[in-house]
Amino acid sequence: MSKPQWFAESVIRPMRVSYKASRVLAELKTAYQQVVILENETFGRVLMLDGAVQTTTHDEFIYHEMLAHVPLFTHGSARDVLIIGGGDCGLAEEVLKHRTLQTVTQVEIDPDVVELSRKYLSQINAPVFSDTRFELQYADGAAYVKDTQQSFDVVLVDSTDPVGAARTLFTSEFYLTVRQRLRPGGVLVCQAGVPFLQANVFGSAMRHLATAFRCVDSYLVSSPSYFGGHLAFSWASEDLKADCVDLEALAERHATSGILMRYYSPEVHRAAFVLPPYVAQMRDVAARP
Repeated sequence: MSKPQWFAESVIRPMRVSYKASRVLAELKTAYQQVVILENETFGRVLMLDGAVQTTTHDEFIYHEMLAHVPLFTHGSARDVLIIGGGDCGLAEEVLKHRTLQTVTQVEIDPDVVELSRKYLSQINAPVFSDTRFELQYADGAAYVKDTQQSFDVVLVDSTDPVGAARTLFTSEFYLTVRQRLRPGGVLVCQAGVPFLQANVFGSAMRHLATAFRCVDSYLVSSPSYFGGHLAFSWASEDLKADCVDLEALAERHATSGILMRYYSPEVHRAAFVLPPYVAQMRDVAARP
């Protein structure tokens, strides 16, 4: 009997978490990164990029629901959404559940990630590719935002950590350019790392956002496959504060949408912005003028 294959995630150098692969579905070196898709008894199908878990079919709903629905229900009348990254297309699938949206544009740098995800992760993305509102472009996200003349109500950055091609997505220059593409009342939400283990990633993101936007905040989710404590999302807008919609209004918008969810609720939405003191302090110090 052959030995089982284990794939190690070592996002934080002094630590390593390994996933036992009952089956390896894909293993490919693309022009941008190393891609592995494996099957694991606990997490289902797991997508790893350069040794870092990006999504799993068993817990993706946590990350994608909170990245999609918190800004969309807060905005309340979004028509056009831009997604930067998100090559597994699980976020686009969640966003497109909002039937009032007119367009969802996704900009992904690596076509191989999309094609492999379409083949092996169809249970989290299949509806996307038949939705006429969805447009997929293969390009560098920062360059796209700089060059496009389109404007958007919500911009979502579903990126890897700030290494390699994703580094530019965590800069003041990028955030300032996004601000120019947002309509009045628009909001930008980004993946901002695990504050306990990645204080530098979280702090840097909040600091750069504060140079570009007037309303900056953060909210947390607890997702099993992103180890090390809560995962943070950063919130940025010129005029839409994170707490501008009360619980009653969120509940009405949620009910009207008819969207069934497993993690998001109006109560969870509001509670996610209640930060543990150590995270709130990191946010406030980073965002201080």
